Amino acid sequence: MSHGGAAPLHHSSQSDIDEIENLINDSVQSGPATVLPACPPSPPRASIPVSSFPFVPSALPPLPFSNKKPPPAPPPHFAVPSFSAGSSPQGIAADGFGPPANTLTEPIRDTVKRDLTRIATNLKLVVFPNPNREDPGKALRDWDLWGPFFFIIFLGLVLSWSASVKKSEVFAVAFAVLAAGAIILTLNVLLLGGHIIFFQSLSLLGYCLFPLDVGALICLLGINVIIKMMVVLVTFSWSSWAAYPFMSTAVSPRRKALALYPVFLMYISVGFLIVAID
Repeated sequence: MSHGGAAPLHHSSQSDIDEIENLINDSVQSGPATVLPACPPSPPRASIPVSSFPFVPSALPPLPFSNKKPPPAPPPHFAVPSFSAGSSPQGIAADGFGPPANTLTEPIRDTVKRDLTRIATNLKLVVFPNPNREDPGKALRDWDLWGPFFFIIFLGLVLSWSASVKKSEVFAVAFAVLAAGAIILTLNVLLLGGHIIFFQSLSLLGYCLFPLDVGALICLLGINVIIKMMVVLVTFSWSSWAAYPFMSTAVSPRRKALALYPVFLMYISVGFLIVAID
């Protein structure tokens, strides 16, 4: 073998080189070869559900699911009360709460009946013995001025009928004395620190005139003076007994005499008019 020439390759080496060249040529002509992974991919792992709700879920079983829709709610129905011609509406005012019931459209017969019933009830609570006489709040809770007005007018009419002359003047004097006296007595109780309503006191003093009205009506029958004085004494005592618990509880015990003395004085004046007028 000379140094200037190439050394001949072994037959097996030459075949390996040819095989490599053929593989390179085939790969170039067919495009880039796909590189297979060295190991097969691992199977996917089961995911663990994670809840973002901070509270522990309830252990109760879930409610059964229903595809049925709930029925729609019925529209609200507002009932309008209807009252017949013979009945009066009973509103909230009957319990002492809220505005009074509308009585402008009721028949006159119902209005008169209701007022007469109230007058009879207050007269029974004030003048006649009953358990509520010691409590002014219970006795005159539903006070009115129709009863006192009627008793003052009636007493003035009876005194004017008893007078032989100047009947109109007698009626005017009797009406003025009774009306002004009730107002003055009410102001006297209020100035003494009494806990009573002004019109409630007027109503009370007017209802206490009922016994004197009965005495004046009896004296109208033409009895003698002695019997007149006895009748007036009884009716005066009755009126004073009716007014005593209300006026005495309206003021403090130290001022009780100052509140009761003018009341007795007015009833004595009315009794004197019944006996003196002839």
